[in-house]
Amino acid sequence: MHTVVVGTNGVTASDVLAVARGGARVELSGEALAALAASREIVEALAAKPEPVYGVSTGFGALATRHISPELRAQLQRNIVRSHAAGMGPRVEREVVRALMFLRLKTVCSGRTGVRPSVAQAMADVLNAGITPVVHEFGSLGCSGDLAPLSHCALTLMGEGDAEGPDGVVRPAGELLAAHGIEPVELREKEGLALLNGTDGMLGMLIMALADLDTLYRSADVTAALSLEALLGTDRVLAPELHAIRPHPGQSASAANMLAVLKGSELTGHHQDDAPRVQDAYSVRCAPQVAGAGRDTMAHARLVADRELAAAVDNPVVLPDGRVESNGNFHGAPVAYVLDFLAIAAADLASITERRTDRLLDKNRSHGLPPFLADDAGVDSGLMIAQYTQAALVSEMKRLAVPASADSIPSSAMQEDHVSMGWSAARKLRTAVDNLTRVVAIELYAATRAVELRAGLTPAPATRAVVAAARAAGVAGPGPDRFLAPDLAAADAFVRGGHLLAAVEPVTGPLA
Repeated sequence: MHTVVVGTNGVTASDVLAVARGGARVELSGEALAALAASREIVEALAAKPEPVYGVSTGFGALATRHISPELRAQLQRNIVRSHAAGMGPRVEREVVRALMFLRLKTVCSGRTGVRPSVAQAMADVLNAGITPVVHEFGSLGCSGDLAPLSHCALTLMGEGDAEGPDGVVRPAGELLAAHGIEPVELREKEGLALLNGTDGMLGMLIMALADLDTLYRSADVTAALSLEALLGTDRVLAPELHAIRPHPGQSASAANMLAVLKGSELTGHHQDDAPRVQDAYSVRCAPQVAGAGRDTMAHARLVADRELAAAVDNPVVLPDGRVESNGNFHGAPVAYVLDFLAIAAADLASITERRTDRLLDKNRSHGLPPFLADDAGVDSGLMIAQYTQAALVSEMKRLAVPASADSIPSSAMQEDHVSMGWSAARKLRTAVDNLTRVVAIELYAATRAVELRAGLTPAPATRAVVAAARAAGVAGPGPDRFLAPDLAAADAFVRGGHLLAAVEPVTGPLA
C-alpha cells in the first residue's frame, strides 16, 4: 500500500487525495517527531510558570480571561473537545473526514502546535486503522477553524463518541481503538485546542473539488466539441491564433482540447449549407471562453490550496524562537473565497452546457436534427425530459453559487464576531460538483445520439471512439422511447469514472 510520510514542511494535494480517497498509510518523519518534542518542551515550560498563557493555562475564546490551575488543565482539554463536539445533521462523507484528520496531523507535525509526539502518532494510527470518526454536516463557521468537525475527530482519539470501522459499521470509538490496539489519548495542556483550531475540513474539500473539476472541465471540452459537431458548427473559432490575441491560458487550453477532439471530422464547417448562418450561437462559439475562465479560476484556487498545505494553522502557535503567540491564522477567508468562486464557475459551465443540449433538441435551431432527437416525434418524446432534468440541476447550481463567505454570523459572545463560513462554502461546492457531473453527462448523452443521427457524414475519430466506448458502457444510442433514467445513470457513471477521457485521449493525446 502507498505510504505518505508527513514532515514539518506540509504535504501535497496528491498526499491528501492518497490518504482521503486511496487509503494510503501515514508515517511521521524523524524530523517531525523531533520538532514535536522540541515544541512540547516549550509548552511544558510555559505551563509550569505562574503567568497565564492563552491556550496553555487559560480558558478559550470568550472565556480566555480565567487562569486555570494545574490540577484542572487535563479536564479543561477534555472539556473543550467534548463541548465542541456539537455537530448536527447528516454524516459527512468518509473521504472528507479522512482529509480533515490528515490535514490536522499535517499542522501538528509542523512543530508549531506544542502537541506531544504520542498524540500525533495516535492520529496516524487511527487513519491507518481505517477508523473514521462520525462527523456531522453542521457545526463549523469556518473561523477558529472547523471546530465541531475537528472536535468529533479529537473525541475519537480520546476513545469517546462514535466512529466507523474499516468494515463500514459505526461503533463506540473506544471499542474500535481497543480492537486495533490503539490507546486512547489523555490530553494535556494546549493539546485539545491544537486538535480543533484549523481550516482542515474546508481545505480538504477544496483539494478534492479541484481534482474532480479537473476531470470535469476536460470532459466538458469533449462534450462541447461533440455538440459543435452535431450542430454542424465551425471549428474555425478554435484556431490557436484567435485565442493567442486574448491570452488567458485556460481559454487557449480549452480551445485546443476541442480542436483536438474535432480533428478529422466531416461534420464541421457546414454552417453555410442548407440554412446559412454567419456564426454559431454563443453556447457553441464561446465554449472555450467560459470553460477557460473556469480553468483560470481553478488555477487561482490551487495557488491558495498550495499555500494552505504549507501552512501551520493553529492558535496560539509555537514560533521558531520559542515564543508562544496568539494569532488569527485560523480564519478561513482565503479558502472560503475560492470555494465560492469555484461554485460560481461551475454553475456557469453547467449553464452553457445546458444551453447546448437544448439547442440539440430544438428542431428550429438544430439544423436538421429531429425534434428532441426522437425516433418518431409525437409518438416518441425523445430527450425532452432529460433536458428538464438538466435544467433542474443547473437551476440548483445557480442557487449553490450564492457565496457563503459573504454571510458572516457572529458567535462566542461577540469574541468571534466575523467568521468565514468556509465549511458551508465547501459543502455546497461538493453538491455543485456532483450536479455538474450529471449536467455534463446529459450533454454527452444528447450529443452522441445527435452525432449518430447525422447520416452520411463521418464524425471525427475521437468522436467515434467516445460513441463506441459509451455504447459499450451501456449508454444507449438512438431509438424509440424507453425507460430513460438508467441510460442517464450510465452516462453519469461514464463521465464520473473518467471513462469519457479514457476513450478520447488515446486518439487526441492528453487533454490539457
